Amino acid sequence: MAEQEPGCLHGKKQLPAFTWEVRANDRSYHRQFKKRFAFCLSKQKYAGNAIKTAKYNVFTFLPLNLYEQFHRMANIYFVFVIFLQAFPAISTLPWYPLLFPLSCLLVIRGVRDLIDDIGRHQSDRNINSRPCEILCGKRFRWRKWRDICVGDIVRLRKESLVPADMLLLCSSEPSSLCYVETTDIDGETNLKFRQALLVTHQELVREESMAAFDGRVTCEEPNSRMHSFTGTLAWRGQTYPLDSERILLRGCRLRNTDLCYGLVIYAGFDSKIMRNCGKIKRKKTKLDRMMDRLVIIIFVVLLVMSLCLAIASGFWAKMFQEKHSYLSAFYKHTTPAQQAFFNFWGFTILLSIIIPMSMYIMFEFIYLVNSCFINWDLEMYYAAKDIPAQARSTSLNDQLGQIEYIFSDKTGTLTQNMMSFKKCCVNGAVYGTGTGHEDKHPRGSGVTWTQNVQKKSDFCDVTLLEAAQRDKDPVLREFLRLLALCHTVMVEEKGDQLVYQAASPDEEALVLAARNLGYIFLARTQDTITISELGKKRVYKVLAMLDFNSDRKRMSVLVRDPQGTIRLYTKGADTVILERLQSRGPNETFTERALDRFAEETLRTLCLACKEVSEVEYSDWSRRHREASILLQGRARELDKLYEEMEQNLQLLGATAIEDKLQDGVPETIQLLKLGNIKVWVLTGDKQETAVNIGYACKLLTDDMEILEEKEVSEILEAHWVSNNNSSGNGEAQSSSSLSQQRPKASQHKKRALIISGDFLDKILHTGEVLKEERRLWQRLPCCRAAGSELQGSLVEKAFVDLATSCQAVICCRVTPKQKALMVQLVKKHKKAITLAIGDGANDVNMIKTADIGVGINGLEGAQAVQCSDYALAQFSYLQRLLLVHGRWAYLRICKFLRCFFYKTFAGLMAQVWFAFHSGFTAQPLYEGWFLALYNIFYTAYPVLSMGLLEQDVSAKKSLEFPELYVVGQQDELFNYRVFGITLLHGVSTSLASFYIAFWAFRDHVGSKVVGDYESFAVTVATSALLSVLMEIILDTKFWTVLSFAMVAASLLLFCLFSFLTQSIGAFRIAPAIFCFPDATRNALTDPYVLLVVLLSLVVNTIPSLTIHLYHTMAGKTTIQQKTRLKAKQAPEPSVELRAHVPRGSFHRRSSYAFSHQEGYAGLITRGDSLRAGAARPGLLHPEMQTRALPSPPSPSP
Repeated sequence: MAEQEPGCLHGKKQLPAFTWEVRANDRSYHRQFKKRFAFCLSKQKYAGNAIKTAKYNVFTFLPLNLYEQFHRMANIYFVFVIFLQAFPAISTLPWYPLLFPLSCLLVIRGVRDLIDDIGRHQSDRNINSRPCEILCGKRFRWRKWRDICVGDIVRLRKESLVPADMLLLCSSEPSSLCYVETTDIDGETNLKFRQALLVTHQELVREESMAAFDGRVTCEEPNSRMHSFTGTLAWRGQTYPLDSERILLRGCRLRNTDLCYGLVIYAGFDSKIMRNCGKIKRKKTKLDRMMDRLVIIIFVVLLVMSLCLAIASGFWAKMFQEKHSYLSAFYKHTTPAQQAFFNFWGFTILLSIIIPMSMYIMFEFIYLVNSCFINWDLEMYYAAKDIPAQARSTSLNDQLGQIEYIFSDKTGTLTQNMMSFKKCCVNGAVYGTGTGHEDKHPRGSGVTWTQNVQKKSDFCDVTLLEAAQRDKDPVLREFLRLLALCHTVMVEEKGDQLVYQAASPDEEALVLAARNLGYIFLARTQDTITISELGKKRVYKVLAMLDFNSDRKRMSVLVRDPQGTIRLYTKGADTVILERLQSRGPNETFTERALDRFAEETLRTLCLACKEVSEVEYSDWSRRHREASILLQGRARELDKLYEEMEQNLQLLGATAIEDKLQDGVPETIQLLKLGNIKVWVLTGDKQETAVNIGYACKLLTDDMEILEEKEVSEILEAHWVSNNNSSGNGEAQSSSSLSQQRPKASQHKKRALIISGDFLDKILHTGEVLKEERRLWQRLPCCRAAGSELQGSLVEKAFVDLATSCQAVICCRVTPKQKALMVQLVKKHKKAITLAIGDGANDVNMIKTADIGVGINGLEGAQAVQCSDYALAQFSYLQRLLLVHGRWAYLRICKFLRCFFYKTFAGLMAQVWFAFHSGFTAQPLYEGWFLALYNIFYTAYPVLSMGLLEQDVSAKKSLEFPELYVVGQQDELFNYRVFGITLLHGVSTSLASFYIAFWAFRDHVGSKVVGDYESFAVTVATSALLSVLMEIILDTKFWTVLSFAMVAASLLLFCLFSFLTQSIGAFRIAPAIFCFPDATRNALTDPYVLLVVLLSLVVNTIPSLTIHLYHTMAGKTTIQQKTRLKAKQAPEPSVELRAHVPRGSFHRRSSYAFSHQEGYAGLITRGDSLRAGAARPGLLHPEMQTRALPSPPSPSP
C-alpha cells in the first residue's frame, strides 16, 4: 500500500505531480528533455545511471579546496598579516617566515582531502563499472551500470544487485514473482516479494517481445520515499495501476529467483536510495568553531590595542617634537598623524604573532598521531575477521569526547543478523539453553535424520530430544508437528540436501529446530505439505492458510491429516493467543511464567496452540470463506472476521523463545554510555515489535520504564500546545521543560522511553525531498489544523524534540534513511548537541553524513557505511573505548594544548606591549628577531606538543571503570570562553611580572659587568618568560613519560644552542642586520645579578599556580575524579539485570513477542504463485540457453 505523502499535512491532501513519463526502449525520447538547475544553465531531465559522490575533479580541486580551507578564520587572518608584511614602510617583521608555514598547512590539509576524495573516486568507479545486461536492439548485451538509461530493459540474474529503480516486467518464477533482500535499504534480512503485472507476465516471454515492448509509464517525480510509488502503465490502449509492489529498488539483491527483467524508471541520483544518501558535508568540531570565534575576538582586541598604541604614539611624537624642537629636521617629512598611522600597522604586524601559525601545524600533527593511536589500539582489533579500528578522519578526535546523543541502526549494528532457537516450554516443562539439559556432545545421540539438510540448528536439548524420540507425549508431538506445518517456508532439493528458503529468519529458526528434533519439512505443493515425523513420511492436505499481519499478530494453517482429522495450528503473540484459549489450567499458568522468564532474558517469544475442527464446522466456515474471498468491497474485513471466528477455543501447546543474537558486549556498552550521560537512540527500518525486543535485550529499555507510544505522545504534545498558546497570550512563553510534566503525577518521576514509527514522524515533522524543505504542521492535533505558519511548525517540531530528549531512550521504527538523517538534524538544530551516528549499511549513510561524528560498522551489509564514515569499527562494543578512552583523552589533550599554547604566547609576547610604553610607542620590537621566530617553534613548542600527544588524567582502565568522567567534555569544562579568559589573564600577569621585575632591576644599572643595555634587558625578560612558561607546563602535566622529560630538556638545550648560533660574533660580522644581538645572552646570563633577577621572576610567576593547587587541597575542593571514586565507594553500581515488575500471570505483563514476517506469503502459496514448476517458465528464455550467444560479463575495473 502506498505510503502517505509527507507533504499532506495542511488539511488538504497534496497529490504528487505525475509528470515523470518513461517510454520503454526509446532513449531518443528521454534525451530531448532538459531542466534548469542554476540561473540559465540546464541539464538532462532524465539522469544517467552513473553516480559521483566525490567532491573534486582535476579542475575543481585547487579552487574548491582553497575556498573550503579559507572558511577557517585563522587562514584569512594569516593571509591578511602576510599582506601587511609585504609593505616595507609599515613592516616590522619579514613576510617569508609566515608564508612558508601557511603554505605547508594548506598543503597538508589539501593532501589529506585529496586522499579522501581519491578513495571516493575509486568507490564510484567500482560501482559504475559493475556488469549488467541491457537490451540493445533485439539482444541483451553485457554493459556496465553507468551505461544504463531511463527506459532501458535490464536483465538481472540470481544474487545480483539491482542497478536502478525498475518496474518488474517478468521473471522466471511462477506468476513472475521476484524475491529480493532489502538489507541495504531498510535493514531487514527477511525476503520480500515483488510481482509483475499479469499482462507483462503473459506477453513478455521472449527477447523479441521485449524488444517490441513500447509501454509508457507515467508516475511521480523522483523522490526519497522508499516505501511509496504511484503510477500507471499504458500499453496497447489499456492502462494498468502500479504501486511499490511492482518496483525493484536500486541496492536490493535478487534472491531465490533465477532471472528477472525490469524497465528502468529512475536511474542514478534520481533513484530512491541515492535520494536518501545526502551530500558530503565538511565537518568541523565544536572546538574548531570556537577557535574561529576566538580568532575574530583576538584580532579585534589586537586592532584595538594597536589603535590605542598608535594614538599614543601620535601624542608622544607631538609632545617630543614640541619639547625637542632642535630635532625638528628629523620630523619635517612626517607629521604625528602619519607616524601614528604607520605605527598602527607596525603594531598590528608585531602583535600578530599572538595567534601563531605553529599552533595550527601542531594541531594537525596532534590530530594525526591521536588518529594513529586509534588505529593501533589492539583492544579495538577484531581478530576473528582481521579488522582493526580505523580513523578515516583525522580532524574530529576531540569531538569524540563531547558526544551527547548516539543514533544507532539496529540490524547488523546492535545485532548479528542471526536468529537462534534457544528455549521452549511444552506441557509444563522448559527446555533449552540454561535449563541444564544441554548435551555438550550431541553426536552420541544417534540422530540420523538431519544429515540431508544444508543448514544446521545450534539448538540441542537431550531431554527434549529423548522425549521426542519416545513419542509418548501427545502435546509434544503436536507442538513439533505445528513447527513443521505452520509456516510459509519454501524448500528446494539441491543434490541430496534440503535448502530452506524462508521469508522470515524467525520461521527458518523454528523449522530448523523442528527438523533437529525429528520433524522435517520435506516438500510443499499448492494444497499439501509433506513432512517426516521421526523418519515416517506423512502428507497433510492444506485446507486454508490464515495469513499473518501486524494487526492479527498470528498465523494459522488448517490441515487434514492422513487419518482424515481436521486440525487448526496457530502461532502468534502471547497477548492474542492466551485470550483465545478454551480453558486455563496449570499448564497455561506455567507457560505464562515461562514467558515471563523468556521476556526477562529478552528472547523473542511465540505461543503455539491448536484445536480439532469438526467436518460440519469446517464445511460451513469454508463456504463462507469462499464467498468472502471473492468480495469486491470489504474483503479484508470479512476475511479477518472469519479468521477470528476460527481461531477460538484453542488448546495451548507451549511457547518458543528465539534469540536475535546481539553483537558481543552490546548491553554492557550501552550501560556504560548511559552512565557517561550519553543517550542512545535506535533508528531502524525494522518493525516495532522487533525493535522493542532488541531494546530490552541490549538494556536500552528496562521493565521499570514508562513507554510512551504514539497515542501518549499525541496527548502530551497537544496539552503542551494548548498551554503554550494560553501562556503566550499573556506574554509568557512556556518552557519546553514543562513537557516532562504533562503526565499524571504518579508517572512524573519514572524513567521514560519513546517508541514511534516513521509514519508518525511524517505526521508531525517535515520530511520532504530535502531536509531544508518548508516546515509543516502536525495536522493530527485538532488544535493545529488551522495553523499554517512556519513559526508554529517550528514550535511543534521543537516540542517533539524536547519531549524526545527528556526520555532516557528513544526507538524509531520503520524509518527511511532520510528520516534517520532528519532525526539527527533535529537534535543538532534544537539542542545544539554533539551527535554520533553508527550503522553498517547503505540505509545509514545519510544519517552518518548528517551527524557530527559518523561511525561505520564493518558488517554484513557491505562497505557503504564505512566508506562514508569518519571512523570504522568492527563491533558496536568498541564504541565504549572509542568514546570513553580515546575520545576523552583527545578532548583533554587538545584542551590542555590550547590552554598552554595561549598561555605561553601571551606570557612571552605580551611584553611587547609593555615595552611600547617605554619606547615612545614606536613599535620597536623588544626581543631579538630570532627569538620571536623560534619562540613558538623550538623553545616552547615541544613540551606543549608532548602534552597534546600523551597527556592522561586517568588510565584507560579507570576511564572505562568511571564513565562519569566523560561528562567533562559534554559540558565544555576544559576549554571555553571562561577558561580562555583566565588563561589570558594568567599569561598577561606572567608577562607583566617578567617585564617589570627586569625593568625594576635594570633601572639602577647594577652588576659586575656592563649590563643595563637594551640587549641584556631583552635577554633577561625573554629568559624569565621562557622559564616561567616551562615551569607552568611542568606543573600542569599529569602524565609523565620519558618523552615528556625529553621535550622539556630539548626546549632548554635548543634555547641555548640557537642563542649561541644567532648571537655569535662570526654571524654578526657576516650579516649584522640579521644577527644584531652579538653575545647578548652569554654576557647577560653569566652575570649573577641577572641570574637572580631571572630566578626572582620565576618564583613570582610560579607562586600563584602553587597557591591555587594548595588551596584546592586544603579547602577540600575535590576534583571530578575524586568525586567519582567517592560516589563509587558510597553507592555501588546497581545491577543492570532485567526483572519483571508486574505480577506473574497478569495479562498486563510485557509481551516479548517479535516476528519479522511480511503479509502476503500465505496467499502466494495457496494460489500456487510461489510454487516452482518442474522446468523453467515456458517461453521465457533462460540465461543458460543464451550462454553461447552472449559474451562473458566484463569484470569491473579496479
